[in-house]
Amino acid sequence: MDARTPQMSPVSVADTVSGGWRGDAGHARSLPEVNATVAVPTGGLWWRRLLAFAGPGYLVSVGYMDPGNWATDLAGGSKFGYTLLSVILLSNLMAILLQALAARLGIATDRDLAQACRATYSRPVNLLLWLACEAAIIACDLAEVIGTAIALKLLFGIPLIGGALLAALDAFLMLLLMNRGFRFLEAFVIALLIVIAVCFGVQIAAAAPPIAGVIGGFMPSREIVTNPEMLYIAIGIIGATVMPHNLYLHSSIVQTRAYPRTEAGRRDAIKWATTDSTIALMLALFVNAAILVLAAATFHKSGHSDVAEIDQAFELLSPLLGLGIASTLFAVALLASGLNSTVTATLAGQIVMQGFLDLKLPDWLQRLVTRGIAIVPVIVVAALYGESGTAQLLVFSQVVLSMQLPFAVIPLVRFVSDKRKMGAFAISRPVAVAAWIVAGLIVILNVKLLIDTIFGTWSV
Repeated sequence: MDARTPQMSPVSVADTVSGGWRGDAGHARSLPEVNATVAVPTGGLWWRRLLAFAGPGYLVSVGYMDPGNWATDLAGGSKFGYTLLSVILLSNLMAILLQALAARLGIATDRDLAQACRATYSRPVNLLLWLACEAAIIACDLAEVIGTAIALKLLFGIPLIGGALLAALDAFLMLLLMNRGFRFLEAFVIALLIVIAVCFGVQIAAAAPPIAGVIGGFMPSREIVTNPEMLYIAIGIIGATVMPHNLYLHSSIVQTRAYPRTEAGRRDAIKWATTDSTIALMLALFVNAAILVLAAATFHKSGHSDVAEIDQAFELLSPLLGLGIASTLFAVALLASGLNSTVTATLAGQIVMQGFLDLKLPDWLQRLVTRGIAIVPVIVVAALYGESGTAQLLVFSQVVLSMQLPFAVIPLVRFVSDKRKMGAFAISRPVAVAAWIVAGLIVILNVKLLIDTIFGTWSV
């Protein structure tokens, strides 16, 4: 059972469809240094094929359990108990659908989402979409770098600004891992995900939340819509869960697999890539739910409904749970989450800049440039805010992410629904309807958030 690397054709299935893409857009491979470098078995046991495709989904899942999620989940659990678990579940189901569509786009067309936009829209529109995505990446970095800096402060006493500067060094970690092969990057990310899952598994066992309360929290509540404060955190959870740059990231990194670039090969690759991302996102659901359940069972239950700061949670966890190591496990998981998230955000930044702008720069320089664009505002904001108000800043960053979602989701759904672009890989009408409902829900929630924010209903 040999693993073979197929001959790569510069023309994809979708390129053969008349009127699919602009002829002047050009078509370079996404992440060319790792494109089609991971061997895939051509036959044999199903689990070997699943393992060959396992990896991209876990890189994507990192963004669904980053420190920004911690802020929104802690705030939601401590203030409203288990009620917002239904929002986490809904967000995760939305994420599974959208990430499956992103993988389909990348595999079927040999284009990532940014390249697809560049081959469809005018230059001014592409520039606006790139700026919107960069704003989302900056907001994401804001959460990740502050989360990493807080973890370093809690574990080692490093000042917040010093921790933020150390977090910026992830660009060099990216260079080291990518130079050794894409599988090394995936192994690094998966190892940290295991650390996060184990840390929360121990804490949940210590908290012993009531099963009935947890199950009840997964049932939708009308109060989520009628209570402005609850709705604000709910939209923050959606923004923290369904992350715009993850759609660009996933549509690119699924192409690292050396599946045959034929219709049968692509169809098989879509099946396994979707399975990979679905399994990985179920892990993200566990982690997100665990953070909220831990906050509800520990803080909300004991009357500490105002716990939203990560360092507050760190200080209270061990005394309230009666487990001396609980706070340390919490900080270790936060550090692992922050490291993972900054690495994948750096990779997403490179994909976005390369796809939208078609820059001809060395790979290492692109990563440093994209990292610099994102990290400078983060360090400035961290310097201005210091150690106070970081929870509000983290929650606000997730709301900003949510505001950018339509600029990624609508083009994605439009592309995968278009038979001229996707050919035989265009999604079915029922799936398209579900995808447009998700996109519409995101737009409606964001419009409501914007209106209420402008008229001062909510404040951050």
